[in-house]
Amino acid sequence: MTWTPADIRGQQGRSVLITGANSGIGFEAAQALAAHGAGVTLAVRDEGRGAAAARAIEAAVPGARIEVARLDLADLASVHDLAAVWTAAHPEGLDVLVNNGGVMAIPRRESKDGYELQLATNHLGHFALTGLLLGSMRPGGRVVTVSSNVHRFGRIDFDDIQSQRGYQKWRAYSQSKLANLLFALELHRRAESAGADLRSIAVHPGWAATNLQQAGPRMSGSRVGVAWMAVLNRVVAQSAEAGAWPTLMAATAPGAASGTYIGPTGWRGQRGTPGLETPSQAARDVDSARRLWEASTALTGVSYPW
Repeated sequence: MTWTPADIRGQQGRSVLITGANSGIGFEAAQALAAHGAGVTLAVRDEGRGAAAARAIEAAVPGARIEVARLDLADLASVHDLAAVWTAAHPEGLDVLVNNGGVMAIPRRESKDGYELQLATNHLGHFALTGLLLGSMRPGGRVVTVSSNVHRFGRIDFDDIQSQRGYQKWRAYSQSKLANLLFALELHRRAESAGADLRSIAVHPGWAATNLQQAGPRMSGSRVGVAWMAVLNRVVAQSAEAGAWPTLMAATAPGAASGTYIGPTGWRGQRGTPGLETPSQAARDVDSARRLWEASTALTGVSYPW
């Protein structure tokens, strides 16, 4: 199936929440969905940047229905607050949750709750948020989880999932992106087993030129790393707008099925129009998915209604 944003149907009456939506592919997805009539909540850590993003969307899309809500994925109290506030303000429910926010290949840091920051931000915060918002999902609702093809290099180290005995930034990042895929596919299986009318779809943006690539070198104080990533973004990457296409396909395409993985179909999966991909064998390991789900429940304290 060939898909482009020209295939997006009217989204009037649909409610969407996107994490990390003040820049990059989250911003591009939010603007495209707003342009087609959806009401979009930008769930962001920095409310000032979120407000600036909302103004930019409103300038580009007159009449856009945009809200900004504070969310720090690395702080489980913030995740609970966002879920409670959003649910109270939106009794009509949620149609699409896009688990997009994240960090990449940063020096070792810990979250507010004492967890390794890449795992906490990229996976645990989204696991908790999805569980807390599940009761608000309308029939036919979709959970779109943004992973990366770097997941193919990852493994879940259940004996040291917080990387306390040894930390390598790319290993921790690939573990968190594998966790995203394991979660999305396990959510699909559990929803299907429970008879829930819910689609769980994983996506990846290929290499899209965003601020994400330069955050790690900047935190490490590496000017060379920042400059090198800037060069790669200009030479190799596709635009952030194109990087949002898999997310938009998963969020809107009638034929986007639960339990699938969508990404660019062009050069080495890094660019091009989106289509179906096959996740790594590790991502399809049902036992690992179950173990990760149980570990995530224990670490976040969030249980799903099934």
